[in-house]
Amino acid sequence: MTQVLVDAQDLDSLQTRVLQVVEIIRPALQADGGDMYVNHVDALSGVVTVTLTGACVGCPVSHMTLKDGIERTLVSRVDGVLKVVLAEKTDSVL
Repeated sequence: MTQVLVDAQDLDSLQTRVLQVVEIIRPALQADGGDMYVNHVDALSGVVTVTLTGACVGCPVSHMTLKDGIERTLVSRVDGVLKVVLAEKTDSVL
């Protein structure tokens, strides 16, 4: 298996782009009483870990919000993002 190295500048750039797009997504969540925060951006795997808060917690359609809204938007707008997952309760926020 080939190991791919990502330098700090690439990670910072990816993280910055993710955070910029998240700011576009958040108002739609906030309009329904929810919100989201980014916990981690893994440049090697392309996985972004997020926390949903407010009305999103326990909402029966939060999985659709995560996959059809947040993930689809991030994957389409940020090169390098392949997947979005929910954080474990112990994960910190960026």
